[in-house]
Amino acid sequence: MRWLLLMILCVPSMAFGEDRSVSPSEFESIVTGRTLSYSTRGAEYGAEEYFEGRRVRWSYLDGNCEDGEWYPQGAQVCFVYDALPSPQCWQFYLRDGRLLARFENNPLATELYELDRREEPLMCLGPKIGV
Repeated sequence: MRWLLLMILCVPSMAFGEDRSVSPSEFESIVTGRTLSYSTRGAEYGAEEYFEGRRVRWSYLDGNCEDGEWYPQGAQVCFVYDALPSPQCWQFYLRDGRLLARFENNPLATELYELDRREEPLMCLGPKIGV
């Protein structure tokens, strides 16, 4: 019985679904031309549309969208947006075929989990106009 317990404890954690790190180039091949929606703590958080040339469009799913771009920084993927020019850097992983993002600017921040991956664009309202 002890031998069986020892064998179970020695099995690599990957057998139990360990997260696999995703390089920026692999991230690019996964997301380019797609729209991914993300959740955190079991609730839908937002979605991002990924274009050629590392351009992005983010929305909290309220109809407002922010354009930006991403770039690699070592193993991280950093985003800058027109309305938020300070870099937002993430480390991406694959878990059961879906992306998991850990915010690197704040190690205590919540992780984002991929909910959906599709070809359709985000629904964005037009520019704000009026008096």
